[in-house]
Amino acid sequence: MIFDRKKIQKSFCTWMRALNKRIHFPSVNSSVKNLEDNKVIVTIEVSEDDIEVAIDEAFKKISKEVKLPGFRQGKAPRKVLEAKFGKEYARSEALNDIVGEVYFQAINEHELDVIAQPQVELIEGQESGAAIFEATVEVRPTIEIQGYKNLEIEVSSPHVTQEEIDESVNRLLEQASERNEVSRPAATGDFITMDLSGAINGEPEESLTAEGFVFEIGSSFIIEEINASLEGAEIGQEIEFGGPHPSEEDTELGFVAKILSIEEKILPELSDELVAELSEFATVDLLVADTKERMEEMKRNQLPGQATSKILEAISELVTEEVPEPLIQEQIQQQMQDMAMRMAQQGMQFEQFLQATNQSMEDIVANLREPSEQSVRTDLALRAVAAAEAIEVTESDVENEIENVAKQYALQAAIQAEEIDYSLEMTSEEIDGQLSPRIQTEKENLTNSLQENGQIRILKADLLKQKALKLVEDSVKIKDEDGNEIDKKEIFVENTENASELSQNGSNPDNPDPKEEELSESDD
Repeated sequence: MIFDRKKIQKSFCTWMRALNKRIHFPSVNSSVKNLEDNKVIVTIEVSEDDIEVAIDEAFKKISKEVKLPGFRQGKAPRKVLEAKFGKEYARSEALNDIVGEVYFQAINEHELDVIAQPQVELIEGQESGAAIFEATVEVRPTIEIQGYKNLEIEVSSPHVTQEEIDESVNRLLEQASERNEVSRPAATGDFITMDLSGAINGEPEESLTAEGFVFEIGSSFIIEEINASLEGAEIGQEIEFGGPHPSEEDTELGFVAKILSIEEKILPELSDELVAELSEFATVDLLVADTKERMEEMKRNQLPGQATSKILEAISELVTEEVPEPLIQEQIQQQMQDMAMRMAQQGMQFEQFLQATNQSMEDIVANLREPSEQSVRTDLALRAVAAAEAIEVTESDVENEIENVAKQYALQAAIQAEEIDYSLEMTSEEIDGQLSPRIQTEKENLTNSLQENGQIRILKADLLKQKALKLVEDSVKIKDEDGNEIDKKEIFVENTENASELSQNGSNPDNPDPKEEELSESDD
C-alpha cells in the first residue's frame, strides 16, 4: 500500500497544531537506515492501540460525511457505520489519516533535514494489528569545504577618481552642448544621421526600418555591433552589420545603414557662469565638491551588497559535490513564485509577461537553473562553514530575530494606520516606546504562526547561515580593481539585517513541507 503524497503534505500542519496544542496523536517507534545518494529509509511502527484510536476517529469523520436513514448527519453510532461500511474501510481511512502525522513525528525525532517528498509504503498492518510504514526520502547532504578562511574578492573602489568626476560634470555640460557637422570619418561620441533598414533572419522587417535615424556612437542599440560598425564610417557610405537578437534564440538581426551626415558634439567651456545657469551651484568648485560627495556616498552604499554578493559567489565555488536535483527544483519554483508575486504587484499576469517577452515557461525555467544551482551551492557552503566552526543558534537568537521582525511589522502597520507621527529623526527607543503594545501583539502572532507551521527550524537555519556568513566576512580579503586592499571597516557595519533577508542572497530550499497560505512561501 503506497500513500498519496498530498495526504502526507496535508498532515504536516495538522500534526504541528496537534503538537503545539498537545492533542493526542499516535506514538511511534522509529529507526533510520542510511542509503546511497543522500537517501534514508525511515521505519515507523504504530501500536495497535493507536490504530484503534485512529479508526474510531475515522468512523466519526465518516459519520459527518454520509447520510443514513434514521440518524442525523454526524450522529450515527460506530456499530451502525461498521455494519454499513465495514471496519476494513475505516481502517484504510485511518491509516491514510495518520501516515503523515507519524512520518513527521519520526523525521522530527531523528532531526532529519529532508529535501523532497517521501515515498511511503505500508509494510505490515493493512488488515489488523500494529502498522509498520517505510518512508524513503532524500535528505540534505552534509559536505565539507576547504579554503573559506582564505577567500579574496574584488569590488569597486570606494574612492572617486577625477575621471569619474569629469564624466559626471560633462553630462551636465551636455545640456548646453552643440553639434557641428564634419566631413571626417565618424568617431565615438559623434551623432550619425542615417537611413536604416533591418531584417530578421534575412527577411526585411518594417519595424526595423527608419529614414533619418539619428544615433550617437557609443550609446545603446538593439544589437551592440552597431558601434564598432559605425566607427570610421564616412558620409555616403553604406554599412552592413548584424548580430543575434538579444532575447530570442536562433534569431539573427541584420541592418544596412546609409550615412547621411556626421556631427561632432562640442561641449561648452566649464565656468562659474555656466554652472550657475545649469545647476543649483554658484561655482565650479561647489559643483565638483558636491559631485564627489554624492558619488562617494553612492559607492559606500553599494559596497556592502556588492561585497556580500561576491563572497557568496566565491564560497559557492568551494562546493565540489554534485548538487541534489530536488534542491535546485525547489529553488527554481521559489524564484518563479517571487517573479509572479512581483508581477502581480505591478498588475501583470505571468502569462502576459511570457507573451510580452516572447518566452515560454521552459525558457524561464532554463534561465533560472544556473542561478538556482548557485544559490543551493551557497546554502550548502554556509551550512558547511557553520558545522566546521561549531556555530550554534540559541533560543535567545531566535527570540531577538522574531522581535526585530515584529518591530518592523508594527512600524509598517502603525504608519499605514497613521497611529504614529514617524520621522527619520526618531530614535529606535522612541519608536519602540510608542509602539510597545503593537510590537508585543505582532511578536506573539509571529511566534504562534512560526510554531504552528513548523517554520522555527527554517528560521534557525537562516540565523545559522547568517552567523556563518559573518565569520567568512571577517576573514575575507577585499581588493579593488587595481589590486589595492580595502579595509573591511569601510564596507561592513554592524549586521542588522534580519535572517529572512539573508535568504535572498544565499537561498536555501530548506523545507519541502507545505505551508499555510498566510505564510511566506520562501525557504531559508
